[in-house]
This record gives sequence, C-alpha cells and structure tokens, in this order.
Amino acid sequence: MKRTILHTAVLSAFGAALMCGQTTGTTTTPPTPPTPAQIAANIVARLTTLLDLTSSQQTSATAIFTTDATTDQSLQTQMQTAQTALQTAITSDSTTGIASAAATIGSLTTQQVTADATADAEFYAILTSTQQTKYATLKPGLGGSGLGGPGGPPPGPGGPGGPGH
Repeated sequence: MKRTILHTAVLSAFGAALMCGQTTGTTTTPPTPPTPAQIAANIVARLTTLLDLTSSQQTSATAIFTTDATTDQSLQTQMQTAQTALQTAITSDSTTGIASAAATIGSLTTQQVTADATADAEFYAILTSTQQTKYATLKPGLGGSGLGGPGGPPPGPGGPGGPGH
C-alpha cells in the first residue's frame, strides 16, 4: 500500500509534467510516456533522498520497481482493452459481454494490486529497521486497509465520474 501511494504520486507528477509540456501548436506526435526504467529511476531517486538508500539498496530497488512498472504498463494496456470491451457490451446490451468484461477487469485489477503489493513487500524487505520506520511515516496506510489508489476501479459507467454520478 505504501509503495502504491508513492507510485500514484510519481505517476501523477509525470502526468502533470507531460500536460505542462504540451504546446498549443499543431504537433502531430504525442509525447512519449516514461519507460518502466525511467519510472523506476525516478521512484528510486525520490526514495534515496527520503530514506538515504545505499547503492546496493538503490540497485535492488531499481530492479524491483522496473519489474513492477513493466507489469503495470502491460496490465494498463490490457485494462484499456477490457474497458473498451465493456463499453461495447453496454452499448450492445450484451449481458454476457458485460459479465465477461467485468470478470476480465476484476482479474486485471487483482493482478495489478498483487504486483504492486509484491513490489512494496520486496522493497520494504531491503530496508533497515530505521528506514522501515521512516518509510512507514511517509506512506500512510501501512498495515491498514488503505482503500483506493491504483488498482481501484477506473472512472467509467457506474464508477466514479461515470454517467449518473
């Protein structure tokens, strides 16, 4: 959960940076999203500043967060496909299609939460007890239920910000 909040903050910062970098001219090439390695490098840089990570910890954390970011990107692509399938099923009034897309979205959400929590656990395990204590204060929700954040339902029909809300 702790890393998930940090992950959300880092991704939000990337999103804001990308939006601020947009021009009003007629650019035909969309901005390139950060790679998993770039995402991991930014997370590790921030954590190094906050927790005083050793070079060995930085190497381990980079591997952990690169793997997690790669998994997240793959799952995000699959989630977008499932969301499109759900929209198609809704507009087609296909209860079977809705059930299938919903099951896929549920499975992908489970995979994302599992990947993020596993990365959190792996990172937490490489920290000293002093760093773990400090990390816990940086990441509200450690050991708590901490609902929300990545892995939660995306906006859409019936979800936050969807029709009727």
